Amino acid sequence: MEQKNEIKLERQNDITIMQIQGDITAHSEPFINEAYRGLNDLGEIPKILLQFEEDAYINSGGIAILIQILAQTQKNRQLVGITGLSEHFKKIFHMVGITKFARVYDGMAEALETMSPDSP
Repeated sequence: MEQKNEIKLERQNDITIMQIQGDITAHSEPFINEAYRGLNDLGEIPKILLQFEEDAYINSGGIAILIQILAQTQKNRQLVGITGLSEHFKKIFHMVGITKFARVYDGMAEALETMSPDSP
């Protein structure tokens, strides 16, 4: 059964974390697009970290939505990281090319450390 999406925004220095709860499918599009638009309405957002629940299911419709968002982040010159993915979805994201536009991290601590302003 598909879980309804809930997206929470959190700011850590110049990184905005989008905590995405629920399965990512074509039905997620309005939730994810609204969150991304709202995020950009807050002003300049140089770095975004997409944090998924590790047991979240992501189908082809969900992947298409993520690709659309990543295309927008490229236009807006935003650095994007992804964390919380299961090993299965890490492989899929690599296979479909998402990792060309966003780096996938093993955990939140690694993502925040690597994306922080003090990182080389």
